Amino acid sequence: MKYAVEKKASTAVLHIGEERLDSRFTSELKAQLLLLLSEQELSTILVDMKQTTYADSSGLGALLLGLRQARDTGKKFALVGAQKRVISLIKIAHLDELMVNYSSVAAALKALA
Repeated sequence: MKYAVEKKASTAVLHIGEERLDSRFTSELKAQLLLLLSEQELSTILVDMKQTTYADSSGLGALLLGLRQARDTGKKFALVGAQKRVISLIKIAHLDELMVNYSSVAAALKALA
């Protein structure tokens, strides 16, 4: 999976560089999310999905794992720039109230402050 992690203060942004978030990448995504969530100095994890135009149920499951782990550890978790097809899947799964999507990293940081 192509990705980059940007850390600033107590926030980490996981930039996903794949158009498709499917079963080929879920193991790696889960591992990266769990690694970031285990870092004590981080309180907010943002997943930048601007480049991701498609996600299947396994991709959504990986994001849900991150969300649940964040809540269990008292951390904040949100998506940034999710595309229409990804948002549709989140709504179909009735997760749109739990898995919040912001238009930009700046908007997410402002809302989660």
